[in-house]
Amino acid sequence: MQYIYLKCVFLVLFIFGALIAGSAVSSNEYLKREHSLIRPFQGVGVNIQYWDFLGHTMITNNYIRLTPDLQSKSGALWNYSPVLSRNWEVQVTFRVHGKGTELFGDGLAIWYAKERMQPGPVFGSKDHFLGLVVILDTYSNHNGPHNHQHPYLSAMVNNGTWSYDHDRDGTHTQLCEGCEVRFRNVDFDTHVSIRYENDILSVATDLENKGEWKSCFVVNGVELPTGYYFGMSATTGDLSDNHDILAFRFYDLDSNVTPDDILARSKIIPNAKSYEPPRAHKDDPKPSMSNAKIFFILLFGMLIVIAVAIFAISYFKEKNNRKRFY
Repeated sequence: MQYIYLKCVFLVLFIFGALIAGSAVSSNEYLKREHSLIRPFQGVGVNIQYWDFLGHTMITNNYIRLTPDLQSKSGALWNYSPVLSRNWEVQVTFRVHGKGTELFGDGLAIWYAKERMQPGPVFGSKDHFLGLVVILDTYSNHNGPHNHQHPYLSAMVNNGTWSYDHDRDGTHTQLCEGCEVRFRNVDFDTHVSIRYENDILSVATDLENKGEWKSCFVVNGVELPTGYYFGMSATTGDLSDNHDILAFRFYDLDSNVTPDDILARSKIIPNAKSYEPPRAHKDDPKPSMSNAKIFFILLFGMLIVIAVAIFAISYFKEKNNRKRFY
């Protein structure tokens, strides 16, 4: 009897252990290692498994620096495994910091794009791209009608025909109104989450070290193909910052998706049904002159008029004196 009792106890413990092990396997499959970056960053030589990099990117055990805090630098990091999941979420841990207190730049971009490892003018990567880019823009370069505080988070879905308008911070082609985000020169890690599920794109941030996601925006009707690649890029110009990547975690949200579904999804063109087509680029209206400027212009004009009058009086006076002499 005691033997049977012990046998039952061992059987229960075995089943319980199997359930725990099965749960752990399921959790590991949810986080896809081939699309993720987790510290310490160890590779063979200058390589990181599943990832390529270009430009001024520097790799250490604790962070990957896309750009140093120096002028005119650019760097990028691209995953070389195509994403076959239709529904997914990525969580990026990053830090942006530098010596600038009032002026700094340019910013960081997170990509889901068809072409990878293509340097270009959009935060270090290609313009006229196919796919999605989420931009954390730190450089404010105008005071026009689309002005907002910086840093600023926005997104753009491109079918390959549109150009990102740097002069207007991309507001002419952005997916929706973004949000102001303060992540520079903080003493803790900052995070952004990009979730794409059932054609709904939602972006949230954790920038206050509270362990809580704060929604930036949610957009319905966003169609993105399978088979694209994740990447991150950054650039500096006359102003600069360190742009550091600390982690990139990819979570597969798919359930009951067939290979045929994945293949069919790979053929669509990126588009977003819920936002208007890009607006034409319009220059900001020329600022009106200040009162001080108007005053000095009038004063200068009056001085010119007085000088001309004095010259004319002197000239005619001298001419009349000559006539009397003769």
